[in-house]
Amino acid sequence: MESKVLNWKIKKSKFETHPSITMVSTNTRQRNVCKRRLNPVLAVPPSSVILHTDESGEFPESRNSSSSSNASLSSCAGSLLCHPNTVGIMGGGSVDSTLSFVRKLVHWSKENEETCTPFVLCSDPVLNRELLSLERNSSTLCSRNARSQFDHSPIVENLLSKRVFLEKSGAQCIVVPCHISHSWHDEVFKGCSIPSLHMAECVSRELKEAKLKPLEAGSPLRIGVLATDVTLKAGFYQEKLQNEGFEVVLPDKATIEHTVIPAIDAINRKDMEGARNLLRIALQVLLVREVNTVILASNDMCDLLPRDDPLLKKCIDPMDALVMSTIKWAQQAVKEANRRTTTRVKVRLLLQ
Repeated sequence: MESKVLNWKIKKSKFETHPSITMVSTNTRQRNVCKRRLNPVLAVPPSSVILHTDESGEFPESRNSSSSSNASLSSCAGSLLCHPNTVGIMGGGSVDSTLSFVRKLVHWSKENEETCTPFVLCSDPVLNRELLSLERNSSTLCSRNARSQFDHSPIVENLLSKRVFLEKSGAQCIVVPCHISHSWHDEVFKGCSIPSLHMAECVSRELKEAKLKPLEAGSPLRIGVLATDVTLKAGFYQEKLQNEGFEVVLPDKATIEHTVIPAIDAINRKDMEGARNLLRIALQVLLVREVNTVILASNDMCDLLPRDDPLLKKCIDPMDALVMSTIKWAQQAVKEANRRTTTRVKVRLLLQ
């Protein structure tokens, strides 16, 4: 299924020899036309263009000696990324979660459309490692002093460079399927020329539109949030939920210390059964506090429980809300582009 979704074939050695990979995807109709023109054995299908960086993180167009690479990049940007609904996807701490987002984007966008939403994906293993290390080692950063001494500037600069690249690649909107990256969302997207979708805003808006009713008459709508300590300390989920009028319920200090942090430690040790049991305890502690639902704001935690687990059915994966918001944005972008085109045609006819 992954080969169908991503539509690319590339040898494993290429991934191992290049520190960063960017994938550009266009719609199915373009792909079918191009396939008839190229030898599939000798060429990568043009619906998937792989752009590599060098060890310094520079893209091919910045190297004077790579004229052929420059031409390829220019051609790619001119022919593949000219759609009004092109989505830029900035990879985060987990490649698996990024690809899961892409799979959902492709499949869900094709449910009501002939083709999937065009996108360009930027994934950098250096950034992956830094974010994953920060999130999974949050137990060592629990104290305020430790967090203040941790230098986040390299992560912010890396995210900012990815944002600029996606802008220049023709993306008309940028999404970040990574929880911890949203800790610096305002800083990274300040002055951005195109809109960006905030995952916490997407899930908060979805909950608002669901018109939930309190579990007890007269009580406020309570939404639980379960995440790693570093994500909870960042506070963006609490802020966005409160802006929509929800009362936010977080795990207390004892729950964090005795279930959440040990669960992350168990994941690091590959003790999935232990992590799963600890997660169940943390969820039950939140649910007994009369929350309507729990936002499970951790990719590691979302993957722990089986799909049919009763506890998981009481949780929300913010990634799903981000996918649906992305599809809605893409559909609206096409409508706006068609409206502008129709207006221009009418004006041209009136002037004739």
